[in-house]
Amino acid sequence: MSADGFLSALVEYDKDLLLSLNGSDSLYLDRVMRVLTATVTWVPLYISLFYVVLNNNDNFRKVMMILCGAGLCVLLAGTVDDMIVKPMVGRWRPTHDPEIGLLVDIVDGYRGGRFGFFSAHASNTFSIAVFFCWLVRSRLLSLALILWSFTNCWTRLYLGVHFPGDILVGLLWGGLVGSTVYFLYYRLSRNMTSRRRFISSQYTSTGFQRSDCDVPVAVLVFTLVFALIKSCLI
Repeated sequence: MSADGFLSALVEYDKDLLLSLNGSDSLYLDRVMRVLTATVTWVPLYISLFYVVLNNNDNFRKVMMILCGAGLCVLLAGTVDDMIVKPMVGRWRPTHDPEIGLLVDIVDGYRGGRFGFFSAHASNTFSIAVFFCWLVRSRLLSLALILWSFTNCWTRLYLGVHFPGDILVGLLWGGLVGSTVYFLYYRLSRNMTSRRRFISSQYTSTGFQRSDCDVPVAVLVFTLVFALIKSCLI
């Protein structure tokens, strides 16, 4: 099979897979996905992550560097995608695709912008998740943040605004951005505080209190419960 033939087959498989994952017959699940995909839904999670950073760093410069690192993740993962990659590549979102647009289950008229390669939701959330995985080194928090990112990805497929390939590339780019930004932060900040090895079970290897790491996990769970309840009321 030629390279063009392989690429065409891959694109067709991407479309078929999207149609199998898109939508459902449940109006309730439609509402859940609309709530979960909204950025404002996750504001409490962002605040809880800020709390963890603030409560575990007494160096103001280091706190600001972490916040700038998180901001840089969003800038590189999402803004570069929206401003450069999507217009340059010009791949239709499923909801606007001339071939399958009429087959996509549209929820509440939500179609997104014209172009969808690659997914900014996937790259943004995964870059933040990976950055904090490296930063905090808490297994529970890392698992929770990765599942949070995957949940956002699932909503995009369900709503039909991204192909699986858009999601996969977004995750890969987000992982690269999150890791790169963290190691840049590490090189710049390692001389700000004395190096200590945290061997107590109350702390992670990078010095974060495990009890504080439980806060974003709890917030994430409560946010999911809130989304389920809110979807019953709208």
